[in-house]
Amino acid sequence: MASSPVLCIVGARPNFMKIAPIVRAFEQHNPPIPYRLIHTGQHYDVRMSEQLFADLGIPAPHLNLEVHSGSHAQQTAAVMARIEPVIDESQPSCILVVGDVNSTLACALVASKKGVPVVHVEAGLRSYDRAMPEEINRVLTDAISDVLFTTEASALPNLQREGIAEDKVIFVGNVMIDSVLQNREHALAPQATLAAHGVADAASLAQGRYALATLHRPSNVDEEQPLRQVFDILCDTAQKLPVIFPAHPRTHKKLESFGWLTSLQENHVHLLPPVGYLEILGLMQHATVVLTDSGGLQEETTALGVPCLTVRENTERPITIEQGTNVLVGRDRSLIAQHIAEILSHGGKRGRIPALWDGRAAERIADHLWRTLYAERAA
Repeated sequence: MASSPVLCIVGARPNFMKIAPIVRAFEQHNPPIPYRLIHTGQHYDVRMSEQLFADLGIPAPHLNLEVHSGSHAQQTAAVMARIEPVIDESQPSCILVVGDVNSTLACALVASKKGVPVVHVEAGLRSYDRAMPEEINRVLTDAISDVLFTTEASALPNLQREGIAEDKVIFVGNVMIDSVLQNREHALAPQATLAAHGVADAASLAQGRYALATLHRPSNVDEEQPLRQVFDILCDTAQKLPVIFPAHPRTHKKLESFGWLTSLQENHVHLLPPVGYLEILGLMQHATVVLTDSGGLQEETTALGVPCLTVRENTERPITIEQGTNVLVGRDRSLIAQHIAEILSHGGKRGRIPALWDGRAAERIADHLWRTLYAERAA
């Protein structure tokens, strides 16, 4: 059996939902594929991380680089400096990065310069909005990747336009959806989540219609004017149906600084702290509608058949609009009100499940890596 491991990198919370089915597929592959799971520490809270490992059924990372928060440049530089000796010591067969966070690009850069093959999971997604740091990370990571695993059909022409050879690109499906399908039956009931966080009338709220809101992008919450628009959208929506709002720490801090937290609660917006994966999954699959600026939730709602209103002007996941339940609404109050009314009266947009979003993306990734990295050595 080959001993050189796949070095699997996670940096932020969404990465874990993507890496969990992959490491599980590595373990279940016959023969198993060796791997090391490295957490850069880009986003790290001990309690939340341990709960996330338990929710997803994966072991704790082999190593935490403990980079923590900082500016984009600080984080990227720190991850690069700390991952290099890990690569030297591990002598990996490849480095596998997921998504579009700073750790993704940082680790890909170091591996590429050291001649270690780079595997990018969730390659080729493009919003064509360079104001988003994630877009820069996506484009640069793809440019230096040796294997590009894609989630949807739009990725291949995006990559070809950037000069990436088609034979490097493998359409495998969506590992985020693997996690949804593997965990949806274990998701916590909304009533349990709401009661655990002290929400009054949790039982009646959970049994009726409600909107789930998750909003965290700097373009929506960092400045007073756009955040005021978000505030108005939440209050407008809460006049039609209760709003459950697990607030990202950045969002909560900004709302508090402008003195709007109490007003939100008085307008029937139920503020929660950040919740665990099985909690958000339960809230999402029972929601009447989801308002979000999260890329992952656009995909998850499509897989669950839940109407999604994306509070952005663009998306790097166009399949969720073309085939899924997602609609781009920006911060347009009247447009959002129109869609909420349509959802309440007729159920809203009905989508279909995109190709290969079948829960087997990680299995395809494991099979491909085994064939290309290990099969000849093991023969």
